[in-house]
Amino acid sequence: MSKEKESFEEKMQKLEQIVGELEKGDLNLDDSVKKFEEGINISKECNKILEDAEKKITILVKKEDGETDEENFDAKE
Repeated sequence: MSKEKESFEEKMQKLEQIVGELEKGDLNLDDSVKKFEEGINISKECNKILEDAEKKITILVKKEDGETDEENFDAKE
């Protein structure tokens, strides 16, 4: 599954798995650094998803006339 197609929940599950691996302490230093870097990247992707969702919700809530104005929201879907 490509990273772009993973859902937020799938990314969080992968992040939890990485944290678990790092907490075990069984990895050598190089593998630990690689896992940490992967975790940071996934964390950034999750943060972006959350920011985009917040922007979309803000746009929908601020729209006064009841219509959804998704043209102002330029997040990739």
